[in-house]
Amino acid sequence: MNNKESSKKNSIIGIAVRVSLVMIVLCGIIYPTVSTGIAQVIFPQQANGSMVKDGEGKVVGSELIGQTFTNPTMFQGRVSSIENHGAGSGSNNYAPSNPELVKRIKESMVAWEVANPDIPVQQLPIDLVTNSGSGLDPDISPASAKAQISRISNLTGLDQAELVQLVDYHTQERDLGVFGEPRVNVLLLNIALGEMIK
Repeated sequence: MNNKESSKKNSIIGIAVRVSLVMIVLCGIIYPTVSTGIAQVIFPQQANGSMVKDGEGKVVGSELIGQTFTNPTMFQGRVSSIENHGAGSGSNNYAPSNPELVKRIKESMVAWEVANPDIPVQQLPIDLVTNSGSGLDPDISPASAKAQISRISNLTGLDQAELVQLVDYHTQERDLGVFGEPRVNVLLLNIALGEMIK
């Protein structure tokens, strides 16, 4: 390789290194810093994980990640194959014919019948016995929330009409009127329910 070819090769390597350094600074430092700063100013709640605080100002969860509520006086969320563990998301992605899925759904149906004897299992909304794709879904359908009202009313002494109003108040409609389905955030609903029980 002569000096001319060597110089050309060194020039190309130099250009590649400089372009790489510029792109690292631009895409790895400047862009994330600017976009994070803008998000913090315009959407501070969402940029910090949509954290939810109770009446005393203590963080009790996130609007974006489901929780497992074991207290029968509270609304229950969707089944989670990862126990709503926020470090990762995913589900087993079983086919409807998979014996493990059938077993899990049957167990959920039996648990429903025990906890909610007033509501026949035939009226059980499907989202209360099936996993979401992420395993972290914080929302249930309004029908799923209302199906639990009889149990909660019996255990707390709250009037069913009050509980229906509570669910209606916390029902979020479709985004922009067309995207998604009506839904109820279980954590926010349970915080409001806890205030009513006090």
